[in-house]
Amino acid sequence: MELRNSTSSRNSAIILIHCPDKKGLVAAVTRFLAHNNGNILEIDQHVDKLSQVFFMRVEWDLDGFLIPDDQIESEFSKHIGTPFDMHWQLYFSREKPKMAVFVSGYGHCLYDILARYDSGEWYVDIPLIISNHPHMKQVADRYGIDYHQFDVNQENKPEVEAKQKELLHSYEIDVMVLARYMQILSDNFVADYPGRIINIHHSFLPAFPGARPYHSAFQRGVKVIGATSHYVTADLDEGPIIEQDVIHVNHRHSVEDLARKGRDLEKIVLARAIWLHLERRTMVFENRTIVFQ
Repeated sequence: MELRNSTSSRNSAIILIHCPDKKGLVAAVTRFLAHNNGNILEIDQHVDKLSQVFFMRVEWDLDGFLIPDDQIESEFSKHIGTPFDMHWQLYFSREKPKMAVFVSGYGHCLYDILARYDSGEWYVDIPLIISNHPHMKQVADRYGIDYHQFDVNQENKPEVEAKQKELLHSYEIDVMVLARYMQILSDNFVADYPGRIINIHHSFLPAFPGARPYHSAFQRGVKVIGATSHYVTADLDEGPIIEQDVIHVNHRHSVEDLARKGRDLEKIVLARAIWLHLERRTMVFENRTIVFQ
C-alpha cells in the first residue's frame, strides 16, 4: 500500500458517510461542496449490493470554503445528512489525534510504532504507554513518553481497568493500540471505546490461535503465515478487520524462522492499520470494515 502525505500537510475536512443507497447521493454531496467553493481533494464511494448500503469518504480543501469550520456540521446535517438519512462523521485534518499504546513483554511492534512516530511518518501524538511489565519503560523514557505499569490479575482487573480509563481520559486519548498487549480487555472496557482500540494478531485469522501459533503452524507444515490487525470487540479476536497480509514459507524454515518472519509481518500490518485509522480511511459497519485506500 502506497502511503500518501499525512494529513499534517493539509488544511482539509473529511466526511465519512453511510446510508441507504439511492440515486443522487454522490451528486448531492459534491453539489453541496461545489456550491460552497469546496475543492475536492479525494473522493471514494462503494455500494454494498447485498445490504443496499452506500459508503463514502470525501475530503476537501478548507482554504476558501464559504462555510466556517464550526458551522460545517450543522449545515451539512440540514442540507444533506438529514434529508438522505445519513450516518456520518466529520473530521479536520489539522486536528492531531492522541494515541496510547498498550504493550507487554514483546517490544517489536512498540519499537516500530515509536520509530514511525519519531520520524514524523504519522500525524499523531503518543503521550502515554500502558503496560503490565516493566521491560519497556526505558524505551518510553527515551522518547519522553509517560509510562504506567499495572500488574493485572483476575482479582484486581476491574480496579486496574478503572485506573487505566482515568489515564485515558486525563490524557484525552482518541485511539488505543494493543502492540502485543498480552491481556484480554473486559467487555465493559471495550464497550466504552467502540472502533477506537486496534489490535494485532499473530495469525491470518482465524487460523492457529493460542499462545504457540508458530509451533502449531510448523507442525501443520503451513505454506503461508500471516498477521491480522482489527478493531477490538467483546468477541475475542473477532472484531472488524482493518488489514491483513501473509508471507510464504516452506519446509526449510524452522520455528524460529517462522517467528522472526511473523514478527516482521506483525509490525507492517499493524503500522498499515494505524495509518488507515489516523487518515480516517476506515469505517466500521456491523462487524466489518470499509477501508478506503
